[in-house]
Amino acid sequence: NMIQLLKIFVIVVVSLANGSMVFADSPSPVGLWKSIDDKTGEVKSLVRISEQDGSLIGTIDKLFPKPGKDPNPVCDKCPGEKKDQPLLGMVILWGLTKQGEEWSGGFILDPDNGKAYKCTIKLEGAGGTLTVRGYIGFSLFGRSQSWIRTEPIETK
Repeated sequence: NMIQLLKIFVIVVVSLANGSMVFADSPSPVGLWKSIDDKTGEVKSLVRISEQDGSLIGTIDKLFPKPGKDPNPVCDKCPGEKKDQPLLGMVILWGLTKQGEEWSGGFILDPDNGKAYKCTIKLEGAGGTLTVRGYIGFSLFGRSQSWIRTEPIETK
C-alpha cells in the first residue's frame, strides 16, 4: 500500500543521505602539496593535484631551485613533447584513479632524468601527508616520497 511504499522511500533517502555524508568526509588528494626530495629531504616544488575526467593529475605550481641553479629550469632530459619545456606548469603526475585506499594506475615524471614511472599515491593520517611511490615493474622496487599538504583539506 501507499504508506508502506512511502516509508520505504524515506528509509532509502535517509540511508543514501547518511552514506553520502560519510563519503563526503573522506579526504581527497586534490589540493596543493609540497614535494619533498626523498634523498635530500629538501622541498623541491609545490605540486597542485586536481581531478580531471575521474583521474588525478599533478602540475608543478612553484619551484624551489637551489642557489646558483637556473630559476626557470626546463626538462632537457624529457622525451617527446615535454623535451625542453619549462618545469613550471608541467604535468608530472597523471592517470591515477581511486583503488580502495590509494590512487594507482598512473604515472609520475622525474624531471631530473626525464623518465616516467608507474605511480601510486596514498593519503596518510588525517590527509595532511601524501605518500607518493614511483616504481618500475612492481611497487616493491621503487622509491617513495612524503608530500606535505599546504592548503586546507578538500573532502569529496
